[in-house]
Amino acid sequence: MTGTLRHLLADDDLSPEEQAEVLALAAELKAAPYSVRPLEGPQSVAMIFDKPTLRTQASFGVGIADLGGHPMLIDGALAGIGVRESVSDVAHVLGRQVSAIVWRTYEQYKLEQMAEFSGVPVINALTDDYHPCQLLADLQTVQEHKGRLAELRVAFVGDAACNMGNSWLLAGATAGMHVRLSGPEGYVPAPAMFERAAAIAATTGGSVGSDADPVDAVTGADVVVTDTWISMGKEDEAAERERVFGPWSLTEELLAHAQDDAIVMHCLPAYRGKEIAASVLDGPRSVVWDEAENRLHAQKAVLTWLLARGRA
Repeated sequence: MTGTLRHLLADDDLSPEEQAEVLALAAELKAAPYSVRPLEGPQSVAMIFDKPTLRTQASFGVGIADLGGHPMLIDGALAGIGVRESVSDVAHVLGRQVSAIVWRTYEQYKLEQMAEFSGVPVINALTDDYHPCQLLADLQTVQEHKGRLAELRVAFVGDAACNMGNSWLLAGATAGMHVRLSGPEGYVPAPAMFERAAAIAATTGGSVGSDADPVDAVTGADVVVTDTWISMGKEDEAAERERVFGPWSLTEELLAHAQDDAIVMHCLPAYRGKEIAASVLDGPRSVVWDEAENRLHAQKAVLTWLLARGRA
C-alpha cells in the first residue's frame, strides 16, 4: 500500500483522530500479537541507539519480529552518524536497505534530517526533546486502567523540563486530557511548548498548565507521573538536582492528594528513594510494569500504521 510518507518525530505528528487510531490498533495487537504482519519477508528495520537502552531495544526488537520483520541493530557509536559521515548520507544508505528507521539519539534536528532524506518512515525512539513512543504506551496504559483518556487529570511532578514533560503536554493535549506540570523554578518546559500544546487542547477540550507547588498539581489528579531527576547527559548535575528536587519526590504523602483511585506512572529506569518512594513505585496504585509492557504493543501499532502509508 502506498500513500503519503509519514514519520513519528514528535507527539503532535499525530492528529487527535490519528492518535486514537494508533491506540486502538495497539489494543488489538495486544489481544492478538501475531495478527498483523506488515514486515513479512522478512523486511528489515534499522534500530539505531546512541543512548543507553533497555525497554526501547527490547520492545522494538520483539515488536519488529512479531510483525514478520528483521530487527537490524546498529551501534550508534560505531556508525558515528553526524561525525564519521553526515546524517543525510546515512539516511540515503539506510533508506535503500530497510523499510523503516528507529533512532534513539540526542538532537531532534538530526532525527528530522534522517526523516528528510531516508525515504522510509522514521520513528523517534527518544531524543532530548521528545519521547513519543513512551507517551503512546502511557496513554494505552491509562486507557486500560481508566477506560478513557479525555477529561482525565494528569499531574507530572519533578524534572518537567525534559522530553517526557514536553511529550506529556503534546500527547495529553491531543488526547483531550488536563495536564499539569510541576517542577522547581527553571525546570518546566519553555513557554513556546505550553503554547503549542494549548493550541491543540483548544481543539480537543483538554488543557495544559503548570503549578509551582507539587501539592497543587497533584490534588485531584487521576494519573500521577514522574521521571528520573537525572536524565541521560545530566549526570554531572546529580548532586545539585537531588538538592533542588527534594519537595517534588513522589511520596505516599504527595500521592495522598490525588484521587483515591489515581494510578502512578514512571517510564523507568526509576531510582527508589529519589524521584519516587519505593512504597509508591512498588505499591498497589503503580502501573509501571503494564506501562513498560505496552511499549511493545504501542510501537508495533506505530510501525504498522506508518508502513501502511507507504514510502517515498
